[in-house]
Amino acid sequence: MRKIVWVLLACLLVLNGFGQENSAAKEKRMQWFEDAKLGIFIHWGIYSVNGIDESWSFFNSYISHDDYMKQLDGFTAKNYDPAAWAKLIAESGAKYSVITTKHHDGVALWDTHCNDLSVVKKSPAQKDLIAPFVKELKKNDVKVGLYYSLLDWSHPDYPNKTRVEKRYENDSVRWNRFVDFNFCQLEELSKDFKPDLYWFDGDWEASAEKWKARELSEKLREWNKGIILNSRIQGYGDYATPEQGLPVTRPRNRYWELCMTMNDSWGYQHNDHNYKTPNQVIRMLVDVINKGGNLLLDIGPKADGSIPEEQVNILKELGRWTNKHSEAIYGTRAGIPYEHFYGPTALNQKGDILYLYVPHKPNGPLMLKGIKNKINRIWVVGNGTKLNWDVKMKQYWSAVPGIVYIDVPEKVLDPQVTVIAVLLDGKVDLYREEGQVIESN
Repeated sequence: MRKIVWVLLACLLVLNGFGQENSAAKEKRMQWFEDAKLGIFIHWGIYSVNGIDESWSFFNSYISHDDYMKQLDGFTAKNYDPAAWAKLIAESGAKYSVITTKHHDGVALWDTHCNDLSVVKKSPAQKDLIAPFVKELKKNDVKVGLYYSLLDWSHPDYPNKTRVEKRYENDSVRWNRFVDFNFCQLEELSKDFKPDLYWFDGDWEASAEKWKARELSEKLREWNKGIILNSRIQGYGDYATPEQGLPVTRPRNRYWELCMTMNDSWGYQHNDHNYKTPNQVIRMLVDVINKGGNLLLDIGPKADGSIPEEQVNILKELGRWTNKHSEAIYGTRAGIPYEHFYGPTALNQKGDILYLYVPHKPNGPLMLKGIKNKINRIWVVGNGTKLNWDVKMKQYWSAVPGIVYIDVPEKVLDPQVTVIAVLLDGKVDLYREEGQVIESN
């Protein structure tokens, strides 16, 4: 009888959400991430020696695994300056940074004691590359994200070695030994570096049950109470991670992040010069902000630890723009539908300031439609210049708002994207009906 009572009590506690994070608690935990808007991704590993695809080059048999691993001999990190890295990232306006601690090739960038495959033990670098970078990020008030590949194509207990070569099938002893190895490394990373975020990858090769994703997520939250997990942990993450393709419509998940390369490669590839311009990067950033997400922009350092000049230049111009327009970036929320303004927009958290992103030279005044609110003031973000506006087509007998025309002098335009702030008399109120007609007698 007592056992039945305890079972019923446990069911009631689950139904009432006891022991589970409620929505308010998650909002509080996720707030810094939702407010951040910009992060810097770093793909650094031995693949930068030859400038080839990280891990995939041997998995897809473009190069043998042995030849791929020979890159360990050329990975020196001799010009690695974690303080300079962190300073550059902070100056770019990024509020968090995610670095590859271990890609699918299994080569760890920190001094792991769970196995011997690390740049500390196997390369001329002979030092922990994660520890000093984490320290410098925290000095610069940049949140720490750690990328970790759940799969490991080099590990002797992992079943898949290449796309066509397997080490074994259906060997639960070896598989469980590999999963224990993952737990071992993640416990090291969690306890040694106390990250704010984990960016998992590679979960597609096994189920949540096989990865022990639930147990792993619980352990990660036990080791770091406020940890945020990305979506690539088979259903136990906190936010969605679309990759490379800019979403056309807003993702369904409230919390999301677009990860995107500066050129066409994640890691450093000396032959890849197809860099996006700062203007293109900034316009993608405002499009992401418009849809309520974050942009995680990638850099790929060289094997010696230096960051390519093209990447530095993009980060510096990005920093100029984000510093100038900070009020219209950090802490904002998704904007209004495109039917109301021909371009991306965002709102402050109160919803009474509408930010208009203008990525072009206006051919005449800007046009804002369907705003029921009274407008109190309009100014240029970054210099405070007040702007004039005029309302047309407002009929006294109609509930349809007039069209607001905003004059933007050429002298206030930013060379990349200009931002206009519209202060309303309350939370934005949009007219979404079909309109009104005069009834004939």
